Parts: sequence; C-alpha cells; structure tokens
Amino acid sequence: MTELLDMDASTLAEKIRAGEITSAEAVEGYIRHIERVNPHIRAVVETRFDEARREAEERDRLLQEGKARGRLWGVPISMKEAFFVKGMHTTGGLPHRRGAVDAADAEIVRRLKEEGAIILGKTNTPALCYCQETENTLFGRTNNPWDLSRTAGGSSGGEGALIAVGGAAVGIGSDIGGSIRFPAHFNGVIGFKSGNRQVSLAGAFPDVKEPHQVSMFGIGALAKSVKDAEKIHAILAFQKPPSVDIDAYRLVVPPPHPDAPVGEETAELLEAIRSEFASGSLTVMPPFFEQAALMWQWIMSVDGGEELVRLCGEKGFSGILRQYLKGRFKMRVQLHPYLTWALLGTRLFRPSKKEWIQLRDQLRKGEEEVKKFLQNRVLVFPVYHCAAPEHGKVYGEIFSIRKTFLRYLPYVAYANTFGLPSLTIPVGTDRSGLPIGLQLITAVGQEDALFQWGRRVESAFRGYVRCKKYDAEVRDERGRNVS
Repeated sequence: MTELLDMDASTLAEKIRAGEITSAEAVEGYIRHIERVNPHIRAVVETRFDEARREAEERDRLLQEGKARGRLWGVPISMKEAFFVKGMHTTGGLPHRRGAVDAADAEIVRRLKEEGAIILGKTNTPALCYCQETENTLFGRTNNPWDLSRTAGGSSGGEGALIAVGGAAVGIGSDIGGSIRFPAHFNGVIGFKSGNRQVSLAGAFPDVKEPHQVSMFGIGALAKSVKDAEKIHAILAFQKPPSVDIDAYRLVVPPPHPDAPVGEETAELLEAIRSEFASGSLTVMPPFFEQAALMWQWIMSVDGGEELVRLCGEKGFSGILRQYLKGRFKMRVQLHPYLTWALLGTRLFRPSKKEWIQLRDQLRKGEEEVKKFLQNRVLVFPVYHCAAPEHGKVYGEIFSIRKTFLRYLPYVAYANTFGLPSLTIPVGTDRSGLPIGLQLITAVGQEDALFQWGRRVESAFRGYVRCKKYDAEVRDERGRNVS
C-alpha cells in the first residue's frame, strides 16, 4: 500500500502495463486510503468508487486481450470539482447547485479518459473558485494534511491536499490567480499552470469568457513528479511544446523585491537555488513586475462581478450584501462570507473606462517586453511569502480593503497577468516542517525548458514527499504495530 501511494502516475502506468499490479488493485488501494484520510483533510466531496471499480476491471480485461491504449491506462486520478464529469455534480460550492448533474465531460476529462485514466472522485474548491483558500457552505473546509489548522490554499485546495497524502496517482486543477500554485506550495506537491490558450477551457465552471481572463487561465496537474506534470500537459495541450536545448536556457533568480518581501526560509531557498544553478547570472526583476498585481486585479474585476453574482442566484449586489452582513452576524447563509466579500470587492475595485484603456495599453506593451525578457530564460519566483498559514490568513491578506494584495500577490499574479506557464516544485520546509515551493516561469512555447529545469531542481532539492500522518497501521503476524 505504501509503495502504491508514493508512486507517481507514470510509474503506476508502467507497472500496470507490465502486469506487476492490476488497475483493480490500484483503484481499491486508493479508495481505501481516501476513506481513511478524507475525514481529516476533507478534500474529496464526491466519489464514483463503484464506477471506478468497474472501469478498472474492464481496463485489466482489455490489457490481457492486448487492447490497452493510452498513456494513463488504468491509472486512478482525481479531479477538481470545477470540471464537468458526465454523471457527476459541479456545484461550485453553492448549495442551490447541489443537484446540478454534468451532462457531458469537460474537454480535458475527455482527453484523460481517452488515455485510459480512471476518475476516483472530485475535490473541494472555494465557492465559484473565487478565493485562494478552500472553504464553502456546501462542503465545508479543506485542511492542510501537514497541519490541520493550516490552509490547503485554493482554489484547487482539495486537489493539493489529496495529492499531498497520496490519495490519487495525479490530480487536475486550474489557475487564474494562483489556484494551482498556492495548493502546490502549501501542500508540498508539484503543480503546473499552462500558459495562454494552451489547454481547452471547455467544461470548466464557472465559464471564463472575458478574453483577458481567458489569457490568464491555466489548467494542469497537481502531481508527485515533474515527469507527471509534463505527461499531463502533453495530454491536455492543443499541441506538444517543441523540444529545446536546455543548455541554451539560463535560470534568472531575482532577490526578493522590497515591495513584495518573503520570509527568511523562502529567501534562503531562493539563494540556495541561485547558488546551485544560477550563480553569476542575471538577478534583475522582470519587466512590469511592480504593475502585475494591479493589472491582475483590474482584469478580474472588469465586469464588477456581475456574471458571478448571477451564478450565485442572487438578485443583484443588494442580495450579496445581505448575505455578507448575515455572515458577519453569524447567521445561517447560503453564500460563504469569503465569496460575498470578494464579490463586493470586485464591485468596489472595478476599473474605470479610463483605467481599462490604460490597462490594455500596458498589457500590449508588457506582453512584448516580458516575452523578450524570457527568451531562453527561466524565471524563479516564490509562490507566497510564507509556508501554509492558519486558516483565513491568506484570504485576509489578499482580500483586504487596504489592497494588501499589492504586497502579497505579485509573485503569483505575474504568470497569470501575462499568460505564462509556471511549474511549482517543493524545494524545502520552514522551521516547523511545512513545505515551501518555488515556481519556475517562462514564455509560452518554452515549456520543455520548464520541465527540464524542473527535473534538475526536483532532483537537487526536496521534491514531492508524501504526508504519511494518516497511513493505516502496519502490523506483523502477531498483531504488533510495526508502522
């Protein structure tokens, strides 16, 4: 069991094809583990265990008949609740959507199934995926497995927590504002966000329509290895990124920016990466770093949150305000206070017409300069200024009326604002043993450089280490605990 839970999807796929383990055995092992750990971390919100068992038996039969095909044949995976899976539910964490059954698969789900993957279940998100912490009024809060009092991040927080304990071979998340990278960093897993329009958004909820938001949106793996993140991207992407000569690429590791400081342990790990791989290289900040967080906020607020308010089932912002006030007074609410305050903030910080024209001009100029800067370069950034804090702190720092997101979000916002692919890798821990990840960022079309450099960093530093706090006791033939 321990070997299975530690195994990445690539290794498991090889072992299934070689007959060393059956898909049915793998699926059953993961189901048992999820049933054991989920009461603690509350990551999985809907299961399809019976269907998964039947599909595993069918995969094993076809394999014996020589009819197996696909890069994930018989491999059990997990899926962020925000993606449609035929016959399951996509609620967005909203109670009034608890009966919303998916009529068809999202495009990425179709591709994964085509490769032979077996979906075990769906994982928790904040309401409408609109927060960097994972909590809603329908399913409750997801906990960080390393310390249950800490956040798992969001919006792919359920995926991050589940992969951290080895609850699936690999998981799938999405990211428009750090939603893969926060959970990867806080939970100690590999996370990859695809770049501008590299992966289909069809079947993702909420639907993203505004063109600038589409550019910021990425989909990818929360995984146990860089190899798996690369494999998932190869499956999901419209086209395979070209191969590159990694020796022609250099790491850029800027020192922490004075307006976006990081904690001591994170700064030490950045310096360790620089010393190991980038000594003597360029250390300046990339262009438009100071503007990226505000640009991100304007893009996210361009419609004042009107479409999200409609999805909430409320009649205008007066209904959102009533929900918010009821939550403040500890009354029962349908919408989580995180969502209502975020939507009110979106309304409050909506850019004016003049600001929007200014933003579009900045984006055009910024995209050109950033692409030029990243040519044959891979940028190394922190994800956040600290390891996973207690529940609620990240929300308070990002959604403060004082606009403290300008201080805490630039490192994450940069890849979204300019539509850049980003790979997050656990590289160490803080003093209390909580994981710390750093992200590698480059231009679209240079993803192969990210994965090649990512494997080097993964090998030299921490990489994925499974959280084993909730493993079943292992007993010998006399019944003695030997775990």
